[in-house]
Amino acid sequence: MKLNVTNETNRLKAVVLGTAKSNGGKPNLADAYDPKSALHIKAGTYPKEEDMLAEMEQVARVLKKYGVEVFRPRVIQNYNQIFSRDIGFVIDDVFVKANILPDRAQEIDAIQPVISRLDNSKTLNLPEDCHVEGGDVMPHGEYLFVGTYRGEDYSDYITARTNPKAVEALQKAFPNKQVKSFNLRKSNTAPKENALHLDCCFQPVGNKYAIIHKNGFLEEEEYQWLVQLFGVENVFEIDKQEMFDMTSNIFSISPKLVISDAHFKRLNSWLRGKGITVEEVNYREIAKQEGLLRCSTLPLIRE
Repeated sequence: MKLNVTNETNRLKAVVLGTAKSNGGKPNLADAYDPKSALHIKAGTYPKEEDMLAEMEQVARVLKKYGVEVFRPRVIQNYNQIFSRDIGFVIDDVFVKANILPDRAQEIDAIQPVISRLDNSKTLNLPEDCHVEGGDVMPHGEYLFVGTYRGEDYSDYITARTNPKAVEALQKAFPNKQVKSFNLRKSNTAPKENALHLDCCFQPVGNKYAIIHKNGFLEEEEYQWLVQLFGVENVFEIDKQEMFDMTSNIFSISPKLVISDAHFKRLNSWLRGKGITVEEVNYREIAKQEGLLRCSTLPLIRE
């Protein structure tokens, strides 16, 4: 398999879509990985497996409708494998294995049949002290956008998933890219004050547009740099509630075609106004785990 991912929006040819089968049910509150999951555990509204299965099958049907080759992970019993984006990512023609939370380490084994089809010279393992998850990594042509957290209290945040060492390692591994990192706002307890990954507060869409939430960024100048890169007129600003709802976490099949949650009325209307076709699905249950459409997809090949 010849990998190719140079941006977030080129025509998608092959993707790994996670699975909600045998996802282990509601975790203990102490085992929650993020504040939004914790909120729903406490409220008794944590999503049921059958509902998440139905939501993910909607996405599988849309992908297949447009001729995308869809791979699924091998099912591990009683294990959450929904968010395939986190376990690895493709930059150009290289598959990078992510260094994720230790409790999630088995997830990469479940896509070994895909990895085994790759040229060994095109897979990259970063050093163990380089923490990184795919939700924080976005190829964008000559740029590589990377969400991170630079605070000295990094280890205090279970929501801090990509460290500055990983940013440095990615720059070294891809010297042809301009690696631009963004210091993200983190909270273990307040989901509306937590940008779990870069794609929870920002995502390019179409040929020149972007979705962004200002408060997700700790550094004003880094937020402004993105706005200027895309142009103020091309940026769709979302508020705290919309970030909480995961509005920036849609998924592009092509510059003219996206999968989005039907709940995102304002965004979907804006996208259609820009000539982008929106395939709507219901992802409200999966959203309760602080992840959405981009989080549950791992693109392997784009044109």
